[in-house]
Amino acid sequence: MKAKVLLSLILLCGSLAAPLARAGDAVPAATNNAPAACDLPSYLLTSESRLTKVADALKAGKPLDILVIGSRSTTIPSSESSSYPARMEAILKEKLPASEVVHVSVEIQSKKTAEETASTFVKLMEAKAPTLVIWQTGTVDAIRSIDPDEFRSAVTEGVVALQNAGADVVLMNLQYSPRTETMISAPPYLDNMRVVAQEHDIPLFDRFAIMRQWNDQGQFDLFSPSRGPELAKQVHDCLGRALAQFVIDAARGEPAQQQN
Repeated sequence: MKAKVLLSLILLCGSLAAPLARAGDAVPAATNNAPAACDLPSYLLTSESRLTKVADALKAGKPLDILVIGSRSTTIPSSESSSYPARMEAILKEKLPASEVVHVSVEIQSKKTAEETASTFVKLMEAKAPTLVIWQTGTVDAIRSIDPDEFRSAVTEGVVALQNAGADVVLMNLQYSPRTETMISAPPYLDNMRVVAQEHDIPLFDRFAIMRQWNDQGQFDLFSPSRGPELAKQVHDCLGRALAQFVIDAARGEPAQQQN
């Protein structure tokens, strides 16, 4: 019961990442100059691991198919074009050669643990066959207090399944919320995701640290209960921009640039 109540609270607080947007809300256009609020130090976008299959696809001029596996916080139901996967797609299309075909799809695995999600990967990959999978996980496991070792094993099995299916993998960890950080113990899950990423030489997009940076530096107030659709779209826009640059740098083997 406690886990269900906490999960509901997390989803409510996480509405900054996926609230219902008003119909007809304008979607910001993709531009090379990101809003100042999106600024990030380069170390938060740096990975020593490479996306070799993405790099090969770009060099060969093949379509770049990206699958984002996540939860309700991955998208904005009434304004999907404002969600971070859609913003990432828009920025990738802008930054990559005009001839490059980029397609991003989203697979929602709502309220599922890493183990439950990973169990669907074989069939999912047979159906989708993406070049790159971005797997967003950890929040539900933390809320349910899943044993961290079991969580690490589940993430490992999921990563192996995705790699065996021929895809590059990026792990994305928990979202940061100052309103719930005292309610769940995030560090064991953050640490285990980092360990899995290192063991399998795959990039880890540190969403938790990125969002905490924005909150701590006053770029976004993630504590305020008066968050609305406009703030949600701004945060998603910045996440999409950061993720697009992260993918490009990991494919090209280039050091991350200051996000601005």
